[in-house]
Amino acid sequence: MEVTSAEAAAWVGMFMYPLMRIGAALLVAPVFGNEMLPLQVRIFIGLALTVAVLPAVGEVPPVDPLSGEGLLMAAQEILVGLTIGTILALAINTAVIAGESIALAMGLGFATMADPQTGMSVPVVSQLLLTIVTLLFLAFGGHLMLIQLLADSFTTVPIGEIALDRDVFWSVAAWGTQMYAGAVLIALPLVTVLLVINLSLGVMTRAAPQMNVFSVGLPLTILVGGVLLPILVLPALPARMAGIWAEAYNTIGELLGTPMLGG
Repeated sequence: MEVTSAEAAAWVGMFMYPLMRIGAALLVAPVFGNEMLPLQVRIFIGLALTVAVLPAVGEVPPVDPLSGEGLLMAAQEILVGLTIGTILALAINTAVIAGESIALAMGLGFATMADPQTGMSVPVVSQLLLTIVTLLFLAFGGHLMLIQLLADSFTTVPIGEIALDRDVFWSVAAWGTQMYAGAVLIALPLVTVLLVINLSLGVMTRAAPQMNVFSVGLPLTILVGGVLLPILVLPALPARMAGIWAEAYNTIGELLGTPMLGG
């Protein structure tokens, strides 16, 4: 049996283009894009998911992958995947921003450790919240919803179809405001209490200038923050993050035309 170059290109493209979309999404998506996850494991997950969603891919245009049109199609698939993964990454980084606000108010902004998700140094409070939020993401089935969204995207945005324009990229950038708004809602109760304590210490310092505010204020804010963190912040964290993730998945659905996903 003879195989023409067009047939060979179609077979290669049938697997390569879905792999690029899925691989780009997993590169920046929560959990899957964790730098602590070995590269071999991430490649295996990308290949396995590509094989799993192949029935939903549909017809792939028979384009030579090395041609100009094939490279444009590959870039399109990478951008679609990055769009999906970036919004989810912004959603989970809400916990990092909230933790930084709490750490600065507590006086623990100098206590940092490496974030395995990004490899950057973040306050220990951010790392604590990020660990809890990552576990919540898995408990809520966020990784399964991501796989479902990737599979549905091949139906609403077929391979080779130009679906991303300037408005889509602006929408992704504008969604960063949701990250900061969610972080404020998470950190606001504890930050408000710590702000009142700092204001009280300021009044006490004015009334008794001989008092060393640093020797009293720093241990007090750390103690109050450590006690109130599991009381004011952690109980509300699941509901806050569920709403943020629902908004993230709905935003992706609106941009790509996939069915809306709830939290």
